[in-house]
Amino acid sequence: MKIDLTNTTASKINKALIEGRRAIGTPAVGMVLTLVIVTDEENAYDSLKAATDASREHPSRTLVVIKRHARSARDRHGTRLDADVRVGTDAGAGETVLLRLHGELTDRADSVVLPLLLPDAPVVVWWPVDAPAVPAKDPLGALAQRRITDAYAVERPLQELEARSAGYAPGDTDLAWTRLTPWRSMLAAALDQARAEVVSAVVESEAENPSAELLARWFANRLGVPVEKVVTDGPVITAVRLRTADGEIHIDRPAGPVARLSIPGQPSRVLALKVRTTAELIAEELRRLDPDEAYCAALHTTVRELESSGGTAAPA
Repeated sequence: MKIDLTNTTASKINKALIEGRRAIGTPAVGMVLTLVIVTDEENAYDSLKAATDASREHPSRTLVVIKRHARSARDRHGTRLDADVRVGTDAGAGETVLLRLHGELTDRADSVVLPLLLPDAPVVVWWPVDAPAVPAKDPLGALAQRRITDAYAVERPLQELEARSAGYAPGDTDLAWTRLTPWRSMLAAALDQARAEVVSAVVESEAENPSAELLARWFANRLGVPVEKVVTDGPVITAVRLRTADGEIHIDRPAGPVARLSIPGQPSRVLALKVRTTAELIAEELRRLDPDEAYCAALHTTVRELESSGGTAAPA
């Protein structure tokens, strides 16, 4: 069910949500959080689709904040709020409200969002593309227990990571870090099996990949070893090598959803290591709303780099 509201208010939107639930016979109970997506028209569709897919695991009220900047000086001084209210099958396993803010209202988005938050439920704010320099100090970010950014979606991702480091507050996270979860899990399991001291590490990836940078920082933080960064054709991270006295622990994923794991003294094995969708990444982030201490430590670690042995990756 969809309800379009033009030049409306937060109280009218709440009323439309209640009427929509009554019309389709769906109670509000069962929603576990409010997810606020701050985006533009260009990225709104993809962001909402990812959130709707994630809501099947985490039923939530999704508020999509779209700031419409006026073209004329007269329009910039006016205010208008348009809303698209969706309940039932049109909103996945929760409720969705698209909020289009016009004029001066774009600078007071928190005043619109605050009355629409679910009572006594956690709030997560996600910026799919352009995030503020300090998310925790943003008026919308200040409402949230968890703030999600994505360094991979900006023009200069490594500079974005530095900004995230400088403006970090507990509750911040980035999807560039979330993408590393399968890699970190496999590498930790491989180290438990090998039981050998790592003396250096190599991360092979496409250029300017923020996940590869965070992985190198994680190695530097947890293992205290120098890390060599090798640029490949991608996609994303293509291989990781941990050098030990017994040989190399090596995960190679040149392309596709399959990787090969090699541990000294053991036969190689094939592992599933696909590039996950944005919906899967958001669903993972919504499973935990406490501060991510591992991300914080990696974000603030300086990598001691080795000289590259030739600038290209070894063949698989």
